[in-house]
Amino acid sequence: MTSARLAHTEQAKHGQGRRPLPFYPKSKKTGREMTLRPQFVKIILSFSQHCSRRRIMWPDDANVAGNVHGGNILKMIEEAGCIVGTRHCNTQNGDRCLAALVRVEKTEFLSPVFIGEVTHVTAEITHTSKHSLEVQVKVMAENILTGAKKLANKAALWYVPCSLQNVDKIMEVPPIKYASAEQEEEGRKRYEAQKMERLETKARPEEMMPSPPNPEDPPKEKHTVGFSQSSLIHLVGPSDCTLHDYVHGGVTMKLMDEVAGIVAARHCNTNIVTASVDAINFHRKIKKGCVVTVTGRLTFVSNKSMEIEVLVDASSVVEAEKGKYRAVSAFFTFISLDKDNKPLPVPALKVEGEDEQRRFDEGKVRYLQNKEKRLSDKMRGQ
Repeated sequence: MTSARLAHTEQAKHGQGRRPLPFYPKSKKTGREMTLRPQFVKIILSFSQHCSRRRIMWPDDANVAGNVHGGNILKMIEEAGCIVGTRHCNTQNGDRCLAALVRVEKTEFLSPVFIGEVTHVTAEITHTSKHSLEVQVKVMAENILTGAKKLANKAALWYVPCSLQNVDKIMEVPPIKYASAEQEEEGRKRYEAQKMERLETKARPEEMMPSPPNPEDPPKEKHTVGFSQSSLIHLVGPSDCTLHDYVHGGVTMKLMDEVAGIVAARHCNTNIVTASVDAINFHRKIKKGCVVTVTGRLTFVSNKSMEIEVLVDASSVVEAEKGKYRAVSAFFTFISLDKDNKPLPVPALKVEGEDEQRRFDEGKVRYLQNKEKRLSDKMRGQ
């Protein structure tokens, strides 16, 4: 990195250097900042509420069957949400800030994306509270040979703006203008619902995952929870982090999807893809230099889908006395596909013990609730 680029990076990190929109140029005569006219501020605020990105999918984005990993889609979604959230929160005076991801609502993977297709990711701010904002993201996949387009994914994410000078300082969010009072009220209800769910999830006792099996132990019986349970250990480096030196939410979600995919593949021994992700809650930040352990295990299996619980635990290498803590948790749903990308039956899960049975029963409730909601949404769409 050149010295000029390094200096620019350090300036951005500390809120210095080029000022974000809306900028206030100084008068040559008085040296004072000049206020932008209202019509220009309106244009800037409108610009700050939207973001659009495009990228072609390469072989290293996909699995061996050519299906783009769900984790890569989630990472692109989070990047777009972070850009539009950060841009919007810096349209006011005060500390420069960065939008930090705190929650992703249930996300459906509507159509598979393949190598060679171009993804069009659009993000829009749809609700703001005093200290948080909701970003809704849509992913379209385009076959550039035929021009055919399909809706691949929709997601809703919640961010809070953290000051670049003090990561624990939550900044206020500039309000957006709603199309109608009904739209504002619907957004407020979504805000209250996600706030309540985050508090409930945070209050649940942390259940520690059992240690990974020792290679010297006898192999577990096939199609049991222990047979497919998998873990990934990752040392957080600079390329994983924001300007705050904390891990990007998209990086964490990508790791979680990878582990969930390994669990699903071990259980089915077929090509598998991400079908949906239940709400992902980011409980605590993960700092650069931490070691993260991402563990996944099967909790429920239906005829054609698998629910996988994924937990992310973090610990500091240099501050080992602080111990390990739960950073993120979520449930991923995967399906098994044949060579023509048609769903295949999933082997039944062999449940062992009271804890596994309890988790299986809880997973079945979530499965039936999600199935009922999909049917209800389909009926409304007709």
